[in-house]
Amino acid sequence: MTAAPVLYSFRRCPYAIRARLAIAASGQEVELREVVLRDKPAEMLEASPKGTVPVLVLPQGQVLEESLDVIEWALAREDREGWREFPETVLSQMDALVRECDGPFKTALDCYKYPNHYENIDPIEQRATGAAFIRKLDLRLSASAFLFGERFSYADAAILPFVRQFAHVDKDWFWGEDWPNVTAWLDAFIAGDRFAGVMKKYKQWQSGEKGVAFYA
Repeated sequence: MTAAPVLYSFRRCPYAIRARLAIAASGQEVELREVVLRDKPAEMLEASPKGTVPVLVLPQGQVLEESLDVIEWALAREDREGWREFPETVLSQMDALVRECDGPFKTALDCYKYPNHYENIDPIEQRATGAAFIRKLDLRLSASAFLFGERFSYADAAILPFVRQFAHVDKDWFWGEDWPNVTAWLDAFIAGDRFAGVMKKYKQWQSGEKGVAFYA
């Protein structure tokens, strides 16, 4: 039998969450190795010296170091829930929205959540920048249950973990704001079986151990 791909992951990292969501949705089995970011295993750093998660090491030796590449790999193997079964024009819109999430929104999120890591940063100003993106999502969700229609898509999976992280910086403030469509979308995601499945807790992987079999 061919060995399963190895996924180095950290439970709470939004990049790793969205990679696990796609792997679960595609039904691909991987060997999950839960890492602690302050104690990164040598095997992970050898595969990907940049030291961030997720890292997917394929049996042939190819290494995928970016979450979107892991998503692409999983859905190319089997997109059994149709996450990318949309017209090309819609897929381009999805990609643009994900880029906005990963760029300006993620920058504002980091500055809001970790203001002490930056110089001359006002976390409330950064929160306001992030809130503008949330309101953009809320407007989209006023027309449909998900970002691009009535079914869950690649864009929902890619963006929701970061909205969740933004919301959890100050839960009272976030859930008190006037963006009911976003809160309903986020609440349903957090309460769902898929999220519960990808957020199971595993002990830290140690060199020489077998990882956890992870799949849908």
